[in-house]
Amino acid sequence: MIRSTPLDDPSRNTSAYRMGRHALLVICSCLVHFFSSSFEFKNLFLGVRFQATVSDLQEAIHGRILLKLNYVCDDNRPYDSSPFAVKKYYPSRQRLTLPLQAGSQGKPIVLVPKSKLADYCNGNANNLTVVFKDLGIQVSYSTLFFWEYLGPLIIYPICYYFPVYKYFGYEGERVVYPVQTYALYYWCFHYFKRITETFFIHRFSHATSPLSNVFRNCAYYWTFGTYIAYHVNHPLYTPVGDLQMKIGFTFGLICQISNLYCHLILRNLRSPSGNGGYQIPGGFLFNIVTCANYTTEIYQWLGFNIATQTIAGYVFLIVASLIMTNWAFAKHWRLKKLFDGKEGRPRYPRRWVILPPFI
Repeated sequence: MIRSTPLDDPSRNTSAYRMGRHALLVICSCLVHFFSSSFEFKNLFLGVRFQATVSDLQEAIHGRILLKLNYVCDDNRPYDSSPFAVKKYYPSRQRLTLPLQAGSQGKPIVLVPKSKLADYCNGNANNLTVVFKDLGIQVSYSTLFFWEYLGPLIIYPICYYFPVYKYFGYEGERVVYPVQTYALYYWCFHYFKRITETFFIHRFSHATSPLSNVFRNCAYYWTFGTYIAYHVNHPLYTPVGDLQMKIGFTFGLICQISNLYCHLILRNLRSPSGNGGYQIPGGFLFNIVTCANYTTEIYQWLGFNIATQTIAGYVFLIVASLIMTNWAFAKHWRLKKLFDGKEGRPRYPRRWVILPPFI
């Protein structure tokens, strides 16, 4: 059981008390879910001004600017353990939401850091119910993308330049075909471009990502990178015809350059801080496709596979296409919902979702 210190207790925080008239009572129930790291605070007094933002509340939680809580066991013995004393909940690992009403379905409303707390009070300026969830250790998106792209950029040249196949029983001399060399250049250009875009072009709507995503994404990219590099550079690899190779790499290179241009367009839709809300993308391929960046990403790997012709490459193309198609549909329907043509909002134009002329 958790009890907050009464406001008339002389042991209360006096500096916070002086701000009392301008402070918010953050209501949270006494639920503490240790396994999900989710808490609801109830009748918890914070030294936060009435006009404070959600970000101010997150900083208060991070700095533990809280009145002392009395933790007691069922037999009224003092209990010193506190979830706030165990971890430092820095703002990027906090998720604050409004609680769902009993019997309601759907997702809870997530509090936007730059919004004012008063905006969520529903007319009651003295009470606000906030549900806190610990998102775990966070890393920046640039760190996440760097490590997931670095693996394929290193693994592929290893399979090309070094005699790794002798460890798999192939003792004969390996013949390197031109298509294998061009595939190396194409592959390295792609992942070098992705790393460069990560640090100099992309603007992220979320500052951080859970640390677990680093291991998940690295497993995905590094495994497929090894799988494809092994087969394309294999001593028993049979190259495609010269014309097919030129068509594949030329088409793929055009798509890579187009993909870079799409990312530049998306960059200009966000402010340097990554904020700016949703906007209808326009220009270039975005005039006909909602997710032109995914379109060019998929078609550039199609070009690579036309030129190299391996089962491993086509497996990767199918898996990547399914993942990006799922993302594209989610973004397409979100934009259509936001821009519905009502109450002065523009109507989202009719467009392909991701793969013209199919989807």
